[in-house]
Amino acid sequence: MPDPVRKVPMPVVLVWGDDDFGVKQRSRQIYEEWSRELGGMDHETIDAAAGNSAEALKAIARLREALQTLPFFGSGKAIWFQGCNFLSDERTANAQMVSEALAVLTQELKSFNWDNVRLLVSATKIDKRKVLFKTLERIGTVETFEGLSIDDRDWVAQAESAAIRLVRASDKRISDQALSELVASVGPDLRQLRNEIQKLLLYVGDRTEIGIKDVGEIVTRNKLARAFALGDALGDRDLPRLLRCLDEELWGMRSDNQKSEIGLLYGLVTKIRVLIFLKELLTAGWLKLDSDYNRFKSRLERVPSGTLPEDKRFNPLAMNPYVLFKALPQAGNYSTGELVRAMELLLECNQQLFSRLNKRIVLQRALMQIASRTGGRPASAAA
Repeated sequence: MPDPVRKVPMPVVLVWGDDDFGVKQRSRQIYEEWSRELGGMDHETIDAAAGNSAEALKAIARLREALQTLPFFGSGKAIWFQGCNFLSDERTANAQMVSEALAVLTQELKSFNWDNVRLLVSATKIDKRKVLFKTLERIGTVETFEGLSIDDRDWVAQAESAAIRLVRASDKRISDQALSELVASVGPDLRQLRNEIQKLLLYVGDRTEIGIKDVGEIVTRNKLARAFALGDALGDRDLPRLLRCLDEELWGMRSDNQKSEIGLLYGLVTKIRVLIFLKELLTAGWLKLDSDYNRFKSRLERVPSGTLPEDKRFNPLAMNPYVLFKALPQAGNYSTGELVRAMELLLECNQQLFSRLNKRIVLQRALMQIASRTGGRPASAAA
């Protein structure tokens, strides 16, 4: 993610990426700095968000006209081609007339005299194969603001850094636990993260620090965070809540085709794997049951990295540390033998989900076998 305080490049800049807030923020910073530097009142913002090819052609024509119109009242002119959405491989961008107009624009940009003109182009999607992108890259500077993904190894650290910057910009502080809970609740979604921080800032009012209680009371948990509820119920060994969460997840699948029973199962496998991992670290003495998050995080950072798989899918240390902190006491709800048995039951469940058996019943039966307590004795009493 580009540094928002670095020196503004000259004289042509393309700012793009799927982090639309970051793109807008950085673009506005460049445009305002150019306007102050050049002086005068000739600076121009062109709306380049087109709904069809006719609107795209109109925006391109306005840009060409702006480039050819000399400044009257100042020493230079800044032009912001704002929110362009026809530089990718979508239908509008591929319309023949739009392609031809972009080709003409590209040729003009190559030979243009930039002595007293600055051009800023902002966009969310770009097809890097197009000649216009390659031209902008050659004659100017390209800055990319990529959004976060659950597949990014360091998405948690990036989200936490972004949150800290936003909070500090308002002369506030956020506790470590509140920060981790915020990121765990929102997930790798920078737009929602910024929205939730704005809500928190309004909520705390004149107070200088955002605490974990504030996060719990005001922050909206997204789909990723709500999916943790099923795993938390399993970790707590709360069978009624576990079955209720399962029903809620299965019901949600009716309106969300990105969810599946297999996806739920893999989430449960990850939860059991984390509990086994934490239990082993407790046994080895690398971790201790502790109510202080900072001490827990410090001990976690000292766990020898060579003892864990490099593949982050099987490395719990790649997870948000606060998620591990919350799961730590849950490791005492199961014996090691029960956790191993739970993995076996989930493997059987995986095989059965590909059969003709009722998937709801298959999942319910597996969870009941894992979470039920025999003889009324709490599992934490087992060795």
